[in-house]
Amino acid sequence: MPVGVVLRRTPGVTRWARWSWKATAVLPGASDAQWRELRREGEITEYHAATLPLELHGAETEAYVHGLGAEVPCVYVVMRPIAGATDRPFEMLLVTASPYEAQDYCDSAEEVVEKVAMPQGLEAWVRDFVEQFHQDEVFVKRRRDKQRVDQSQDGIGDPRVQTSADVYASPALKRRRMI
Repeated sequence: MPVGVVLRRTPGVTRWARWSWKATAVLPGASDAQWRELRREGEITEYHAATLPLELHGAETEAYVHGLGAEVPCVYVVMRPIAGATDRPFEMLLVTASPYEAQDYCDSAEEVVEKVAMPQGLEAWVRDFVEQFHQDEVFVKRRRDKQRVDQSQDGIGDPRVQTSADVYASPALKRRRMI
């Protein structure tokens, strides 16, 4: 599903950053747009920065269930800063409904990940996908082997060292050396 990303530009609060940018909304089913101005109130401007595909995968339904279970279900916008750019400071990379995938992008300091509330229509679409494809995995407790490994007493002693003072030698190895 194509999803438009809305970025809000506000005046910076420090002298080092002239502008502050934040992803504030997504537009499900939006047409293509490249930094089209949507609204302007004084110095605050909202842009339809880009339209990206939101793809859902059957293997990631557990992550979607986790995201939908949040107090406010969200999508995540992944952006890469463009060095030196002021009018279009980000390259839009990805929109995802998976909090696990968003966390993967947060692990590197190269991308900016913004959390945006899911509109009701988009939430219903993701919920329908989860209901259709999600299968709970049954927890299976692993059983230990019945093999006894404590019967053998060969340690990490070096058989080339012929001394009874080898502190690393196992008792079985010491007995063999004395015979």
